[in-house]
Amino acid sequence: MAVLLDPDKVDRVQLFDQVAFVGESGADMILVGGSLLLHHQTDEIIRDLKRMTDLPVVIFPGSPMQMSAAADALLFLSLISGRNPELLIGHHVRSAPLLKKMEIEVISSGYMLVDGGKPTTVSYITQTAPIPHDKAQIALCTALAGEMLGLRTLYLDSGSGAIWPVHPEMIAAVSKGTDLPLIVGGGINSAEKAFQAAQAGAELIVVGTAFEQQPELLKEMSNAVHSCNTIAS
Repeated sequence: MAVLLDPDKVDRVQLFDQVAFVGESGADMILVGGSLLLHHQTDEIIRDLKRMTDLPVVIFPGSPMQMSAAADALLFLSLISGRNPELLIGHHVRSAPLLKKMEIEVISSGYMLVDGGKPTTVSYITQTAPIPHDKAQIALCTALAGEMLGLRTLYLDSGSGAIWPVHPEMIAAVSKGTDLPLIVGGGINSAEKAFQAAQAGAELIVVGTAFEQQPELLKEMSNAVHSCNTIAS
């Protein structure tokens, strides 16, 4: 279970209380990143987080500018569901020399944008069409290509504030058809949806908008996700 914090929406004055709430909820990780960059405070927020919590802090970058040597790791995202060359390799070329100097883990990740029922900031900024919500086989073929290219993890995302989360059938198809860890996010705003995603095969569930709007639900969602471990064992 991971909580996604958008640097543009974080109030550093209230950050301590937010982090304490995340810790009490049973979440396992904090992701930091967003599609836009209205305030240049990613590094400051990550350094604050590392002073406040022992949870892993991982960058989920929306641009090459969202980097910090203070983080534990960075998801090196390649938008394999789209055909925008800048997001397949262009941004990576510019950021690679800086990342090489940072002592953080760089995790190559196949990022797949999925239709969540409405246009999202991610689809607009990336200028790419999402994978149709009911086309699990397209997602699987895309994921297989990413795996064969040597990526280390896969990320299915229906975008911030999506109406629909990624369909469990799509999650299951990608999870069963590949051998890579699978991250799923977007539109997960209830314990039931979180449980369904985990049960379908997601190994990390990411919650962002739901935490911003209803933080009290986080503990319930975290418990639902972790209950899948008990069922599996």
